[in-house]
Amino acid sequence: MKKWYVLLLFGLMVIFVLSACGSKSQEDVVKELNGKLEELKAYEVKAKMTLQMGTEPQTYDVEIWHKEPSYYRVDLKNAQKDQSQMILRNDDGVFVLTPALNKSFRFQSEWPENSSQAYLYESLIEDILQDKEAKFTSTKDHYVFETKTRYQNNKMLPLQEITLNKKDLTPVSVKVMDPDRKALVTVEFSNANFDATFEKQDFDMAKNMTGAQMEVPVMADVEDKEFTVKYPTATISDEELVGEKAMDTEDGKRVVLTYDGEKAFTIIQEKATVVPTAMAATTVSGEPVDLGFTIGALTANSLSWTFQGVDYTIASNDLTEEEMLTLARSVEVQGDMVK
Repeated sequence: MKKWYVLLLFGLMVIFVLSACGSKSQEDVVKELNGKLEELKAYEVKAKMTLQMGTEPQTYDVEIWHKEPSYYRVDLKNAQKDQSQMILRNDDGVFVLTPALNKSFRFQSEWPENSSQAYLYESLIEDILQDKEAKFTSTKDHYVFETKTRYQNNKMLPLQEITLNKKDLTPVSVKVMDPDRKALVTVEFSNANFDATFEKQDFDMAKNMTGAQMEVPVMADVEDKEFTVKYPTATISDEELVGEKAMDTEDGKRVVLTYDGEKAFTIIQEKATVVPTAMAATTVSGEPVDLGFTIGALTANSLSWTFQGVDYTIASNDLTEEEMLTLARSVEVQGDMVK
């Protein structure tokens, strides 16, 4: 065999080997992600979440703590609107805290299991592992997966684009999209620390409530403030507003909006009350659901949430859970002040 031919073959082999070493297949990356999921012990991640579900985009700062086996702390803040909530999971259950109202709710729930959570790293890995038809792209610095979401109650957000850092597979961003591939929720991650260490007491409900209230003081005068009646901008079918009634309660005003049609429903709005300093978590039925701007409680026939010092409830025998979520996310100011 001629010397030049041997050198050519050798050169081609070197190029092939270097090329193979420089790029990983989708199967390779998925295998590595599965390994990271098995080895995951704790992490601390900060993120910025932007919602495009109303007329104006809303941005929230999110801080996530996780410690094995099942401890979680998700702190959600909107600085402009002085809105703060926290989701905790510890040995006592799943809690949603609203520090400004000194309120804590306890859910009998397995959250965050069995559903997509755009700001939880292990949830994103599960989405990738479970979608056998996930699309994969490799760029200079990132691996990008397009997967189905696992939202049990919201088919309006069926797709997501997950971008991971090529160097260490840490999360870079997530775009959760509607059926038209429009990104309605965008999460941009920063300061990911997978060597974080936490103690069990870091996830204690009372400790976190006290700490949060140092940043967001209790709204002692919330009952005396005005609030604005809000209306959903989304339309489910042919429903229309047929009644609007304001009434006095022991704690102030309550407004009841009645919608009639194929998908009849009622929306109740009233000023939230601040509970006494002695905290006791209220046990609620249903599942905690992330509305983006706040955390709600979802049952088969109702959805309740608190936002900017006002309690809201959607009740219906006709709406599906997904439809109630759609309406809640579309509620916007269009009315008069209620005193």
